Amino acid sequence: MTQIIILGATSAIAQSVARIYAESGARFFLVARDAARLDAVADDLRVRGAAEVQCLAADLSEHDRHPEIIAAAFDAYSGLDTVLVAHGVLPDQAKCQESVDATMASMDINFLSVVSLLTPIANRFEENKRGTIAVISSVAGDRGRQSNYVYGAAKSGLDAFLQGLRNRLSKADVHVVTIKPGFVDTPMTAHIPERGALWAQPEDVAKGIVNAIEKQKDVVYLPRFWSLIMLIIRSIPERIFKKMNL
Repeated sequence: MTQIIILGATSAIAQSVARIYAESGARFFLVARDAARLDAVADDLRVRGAAEVQCLAADLSEHDRHPEIIAAAFDAYSGLDTVLVAHGVLPDQAKCQESVDATMASMDINFLSVVSLLTPIANRFEENKRGTIAVISSVAGDRGRQSNYVYGAAKSGLDAFLQGLRNRLSKADVHVVTIKPGFVDTPMTAHIPERGALWAQPEDVAKGIVNAIEKQKDVVYLPRFWSLIMLIIRSIPERIFKKMNL
């Protein structure tokens, strides 16, 4: 039976992942900022077959609360074996260019808060010699683009952190999965007016995440075609790339 911590449990992708696990009777420890929405998610999972759901309302940008959150989760379920990190924000690039505070806030929630949470979680899993850490990053981290380089820089840093963590924890049979979605139709992207063939639904991305966890993949692009797209983008010489309007 899967026993999973979901950080950022009210996000659209996280909810879709949780629904899949609920059908197999998983136990959940859910963390998100909005207590009312968190309770609604928990009720939905119970109806769908979850064996148990516990919740903790917390703002994950508050680093001083992270030890409390982690201790509560491991106290609730001694056999915790999976962590899904799904919290983050898509900042306004123009505002970030004008404001150091906006830039740093984005870096903090999308990168530093994840590092703060995963470092002690990784230590616990390493000691237990078991577990899976799955983290939602983004294709934006593959190359800095003028339209979202603040967000992309945070995700790029996160990717490097996860790569090193994966290298370290593999010796303790702890698996680290880096999840790199492209465009996903969620409330976080609702302000983007255009939709097209490259856009995916949260339910489809969730299936890919669960599959990646079960098959112990290292890095997964979702949908899969983003792997080819980003290979092409990474291959463009910098002298050409810097002139492109991306």
